Amino acid sequence: MSIRNSEHRCAHNDGGLIFTGCNMSNAAQGQAGGRRRQVLVNGKRVKTIDVHAHCVVAEALALLGTTVEEQRGPGLGDVGSRRIAEMDEQGIDIEALSINPLWYHAERDLATEVVRIQNEKLADWCDTYPDRFVAYASVALQFPELAAQQLEYAVKKLGLRGAAVGTSIPGREFSDPYLHPFWKKAEELGVLIFIHPRGTAPLESRFKGNGWLSNTIGNPLDTTIALSHLIFDGMLDHFPGLKICSAHGGGYLPSYAPRSDNSLRVAPEMDTGVKLKKKPTEYLRDMYYDTLVFTDEALRHLAAEVGVDKLVIGTDHPIPWQADSVNHILNAPGFTDAEKRAMLSETAAKLLGIPL
Repeated sequence: MSIRNSEHRCAHNDGGLIFTGCNMSNAAQGQAGGRRRQVLVNGKRVKTIDVHAHCVVAEALALLGTTVEEQRGPGLGDVGSRRIAEMDEQGIDIEALSINPLWYHAERDLATEVVRIQNEKLADWCDTYPDRFVAYASVALQFPELAAQQLEYAVKKLGLRGAAVGTSIPGREFSDPYLHPFWKKAEELGVLIFIHPRGTAPLESRFKGNGWLSNTIGNPLDTTIALSHLIFDGMLDHFPGLKICSAHGGGYLPSYAPRSDNSLRVAPEMDTGVKLKKKPTEYLRDMYYDTLVFTDEALRHLAAEVGVDKLVIGTDHPIPWQADSVNHILNAPGFTDAEKRAMLSETAAKLLGIPL
């Protein structure tokens, strides 16, 4: 495809992918200008892979009765086409795109159509820029059998690399047996499931005031609750082959993990009879986490709790939570060159089937 056609496609707003928070420019500008940042570890080039990057599809949003503008949130700029140029500036070679679920309340036919549109658009985009993008499928998780079918089709027919899901569906936690058909299919396919928070709506009244608390506190808390249910309700014992990656470093759970090991010792009356095969903290090392935790000490502690081999870059692009996710890893003290290469590239490449 020519650069002219690529530019038109990237900037298309009524049905194409929209990367909120970008400035207007040529999508191929970074490539054409040769300004891509080369990331080196001890003098050797590393192909960096970002597992946590967002977009939306305007056509799908319209079916859900919302717009791109309503989904931006604080800090996001105008819709535009500088995605690849921004990746080049950041030193990100490949992004794994995901769409946060707004369709979990939709009835079956509407959810089916939204998922179809989004997955086809994502696959189309990845086909256009195969050396820069892969994507996670959207699924109608509120209908687990349907979600399993959507995941299999997206992986086997569209070339998507897994699924992006929210932290719960209305009225049910991830550990609910109702969702087992989806988890079974994900385990069978061996693909990555990327978990992104949806917020904690029951606490909304307490998040009012300064600080954007619904996101600042609410999103990490939402992930913490979801992962805790997966652990304590025995879901990870039931599907030990699942590959799960959590946004934002797994929320608060890794920061205070040992409390989980002591909870039922302190309050044995709260034990529901689910007998885990190992200590709760040991399950943290069965999952993966992005490195969006801001400081050297937070990254060191996360690695100590879950294992450095479970960490992958997550930028949250285009939302500017962390100024430089690549340098955060490159400059972090206490990690070997091999560990930095694993976080920047190698672990994500294995999870997403990306050749290095």
